Amino acid sequence: MLGKSTDGLVSRYINRRVSSRITAFLVKHSTSITPNQLTVLITVIGIIPSLLYASQDPLLAAIAGVIVQLNSILDGVDGEYARATGRTSPYGAFLDAVLDRVVDISILGSIGYALTLTMPYLTPTLYLLSLAAITGAVLVSYVHARGEASLKIHPGKIGVKCWASRDVRLFLVFLFSLAVPVVGWLSLLACLTIIAVTSYVYVFWKLYEMWKLGVGRGGQTSSHLS
Repeated sequence: MLGKSTDGLVSRYINRRVSSRITAFLVKHSTSITPNQLTVLITVIGIIPSLLYASQDPLLAAIAGVIVQLNSILDGVDGEYARATGRTSPYGAFLDAVLDRVVDISILGSIGYALTLTMPYLTPTLYLLSLAAITGAVLVSYVHARGEASLKIHPGKIGVKCWASRDVRLFLVFLFSLAVPVVGWLSLLACLTIIAVTSYVYVFWKLYEMWKLGVGRGGQTSSHLS
């Protein structure tokens, strides 16, 4: 299986169906590209939407949304390819995680920038909303990373499944971007709001779940985890 047990709903039911075929093609044709090179290439693709959002053109915003979802799909290819070819490495996982955050920040930041230009009367509020969406997205990843490093278990495997994972977040950006030419930039204002709220709710809920289940307390792991 090329997917991961921590995959979100969008990755499991949509993205992996496409990315696995791309990975199979790369493996079959024995390309010389390395997993880390794939990671960098996918990152470059992921940064393109930020330029399109910043243009403030509704049609380009919709196109940006399509590229965002494409990036979300391709984001699974480098890891799948590494596992399929036996070329996984700690540095590869580190590189992928860091560059994913670069893409996330560029996408959410550029959406916030475009909103401040199209809705200047909401500028102070939009600054705070953009900050909340960006920090919330980063915190979700941080909670997962620290959970694995400090508590030896991925928080996404405990209790409520991740409704604020990267695949879900980017899928929301994709859907709401498609609506910009029809309903205007209010669509992406709603998107940032949803991302900010769901991310922070998820982060604090996971802190509660990990505490409630006794993960890491007194060096013991709750029997509820078995």
